[in-house]
Amino acid sequence: MSTEQKVVVVTGASQGIGAGMVQAFKDRNYRIVATSRSIKPSTDASIVTVQGDVGAADTAERVFKTAIEKFGRVDTLVNNAGMFMAKPFTLYSPEDYAAYISTNVTGFFHMTQHALQLMGKQGSGHVVSITTSLVDQPMSAVPAVLASLTKGALGAATKSLAIEYAKAGVRINAVSPGIIKTPMHPPEAHQALGALHPMGRMGNVSDIVDAVLYLEDAAFVTGEILHVDGGQAAGHHTL
Repeated sequence: MSTEQKVVVVTGASQGIGAGMVQAFKDRNYRIVATSRSIKPSTDASIVTVQGDVGAADTAERVFKTAIEKFGRVDTLVNNAGMFMAKPFTLYSPEDYAAYISTNVTGFFHMTQHALQLMGKQGSGHVVSITTSLVDQPMSAVPAVLASLTKGALGAATKSLAIEYAKAGVRINAVSPGIIKTPMHPPEAHQALGALHPMGRMGNVSDIVDAVLYLEDAAFVTGEILHVDGGQAAGHHTL
């Protein structure tokens, strides 16, 4: 198979933002390795799926082995898999904490380590991770310390890795969304969730996809955390 087409790995790819990423990269003529716990096999020749828990080391191993076997290269990794659970801090259980760390941090670690081993040898590549604007602008209405703890770690790692790999030809960026219309949020909550943003609405999956595609093309941008949050990170507003 030709290795001329670019190849992207997308985690958390079965629904919401991840599914939007898969379609957008397909429209750009990329080959795609899509992974999530519940992802189904694909009949599309340009898409291969790998089912697995992103927090398990063997999932990343299988994903990148599959990418090389099927498509011969990996140009981009989108660390999209993540979990979110709004809860007062003292009500989080040890199981909640372990799940957050596994999905949001350990998954990033294994996937990004495999990607950078490969991209460092290639002398090119791009890693982009999805964080949350709650890291920069916590809200009393949405107590979510574990989201800030784990996604904040990704923001810090993004800047550190960007410097470490800057001369290797590999760029590392992140997109920091506000609250996005995905299956995670029921339609009846959309109005209230939209009001939490200065622009007065929730974001769409396409808003996040567009931000990732901008970073994909932005050859002189690395270490950037791009806020796509209707002004949420900029400051407060009056409801």
